[in-house]
Amino acid sequence: MSRVVEAVAPARLGRDFRVLMASTWVSNLGDGIALAAGPLLVASQTRSPALVSMALLLVGLPWLLFGLFAGAVADRVDRQRMVLVANSLRIVVLLVLVTTIVTGVVSIAVVLGAMFLLGTAEVFADTAYRTFLPMLVEKRDLGIANARLQAGFITLNQFAGAPIGAGLFAVGMAVPFGVQVGCGLLAVVLVSRMALPPGPVRGEVDTHVLRDIADGVRWLMGHPPVRTLALVIVTFNVTWAASWSILVLWSLDVLHMGPVGYGLLTTASAAGGLVATFLYGRLERQVPLATLMRTCLGLEVVMHLGFAVTTTAWIAVLIMFGFGLYAFVWGTLSQAIRQRAVPLEFQGRVGSVYSVAIYGGIVVGSALGGVIAEHGGITAPFWFAFAGSGLTLLLVWRQLGHIAHADDDTRVQAPEPHAG
Repeated sequence: MSRVVEAVAPARLGRDFRVLMASTWVSNLGDGIALAAGPLLVASQTRSPALVSMALLLVGLPWLLFGLFAGAVADRVDRQRMVLVANSLRIVVLLVLVTTIVTGVVSIAVVLGAMFLLGTAEVFADTAYRTFLPMLVEKRDLGIANARLQAGFITLNQFAGAPIGAGLFAVGMAVPFGVQVGCGLLAVVLVSRMALPPGPVRGEVDTHVLRDIADGVRWLMGHPPVRTLALVIVTFNVTWAASWSILVLWSLDVLHMGPVGYGLLTTASAAGGLVATFLYGRLERQVPLATLMRTCLGLEVVMHLGFAVTTTAWIAVLIMFGFGLYAFVWGTLSQAIRQRAVPLEFQGRVGSVYSVAIYGGIVVGSALGGVIAEHGGITAPFWFAFAGSGLTLLLVWRQLGHIAHADDDTRVQAPEPHAG
């Protein structure tokens, strides 16, 4: 057993990293259960497509509304306490939701309201969570540490959580959310046992929160590699979301795979990501980081082209497997690069800009995908994604060498502190 633990979470990463990993894995399991149970609960209350789609919107909307504010707060307060408070509020909301289900007073309004509140609490919890790693592990270990956290997301959230959530919902509507409460409580206990430096990383501050947000944006804009990485992430999320938004229709109407086949596509993607969890450490050690970034982005361009031209189901499944593999490597590597480059006192604000960029890109891309498919056909969004991602890659190809070693860039200076 000790050998397995060492392989998953090497001792050099420290005890607190192992506690953080356990906490995030438990939380991922609870979120994965809700990933299946949430839509089922919505469908049990309404058959309105508008209200069903509203549920998904209300989960992501808080990131656009509160993401930057949450990043500023994470850099002003005790981050460990911020996670504990936010996750405790999530538990309270879940308990209220469970109570309404058990007592039979649940309604679509209650469910939608709960989803918005849960999404809002998640913004603050996740923003602070993401600042922990640079406080716990050495810069050289950020890649493998991120890979281990992402392994829990893929295994427990995408693979295990959804079928467990659906099965528990079949037992009783309130059961999966009760289990999620238990996961949340355990995650809170684990986070409370981490030995992080007490208090805010910036010490006492007297600046306005809006000034802090502006300073975070100014820091990012003044750091060319980190700024370019943010622009790459926005653009590639727009192109990815444009094609992903109509993936289900493409699988049904072009590949003729049926509902089960669509599920196979998403499962293949998760399987690719799971394989990547075992390969990431070796790749980061043996392949130059710039080469690794170019390869991942290049494969993304090729994936869009493959989807645009293929009409064969098994080829699509292979492409999805490859997508899951390189997307995991890209996501882990890009996050580690950003964490290495950003000072501790800016991790919350710069990280929140990235989160807002990701969700903003997804919103824009999803809207574009629907419009493009409506006027150009089901495969048109894939051609758009191929052209857009390919052009972006050509424009940033040379800059990726600087991005890969953004932590070596000393041209940027932290903004001067402001009084008042």
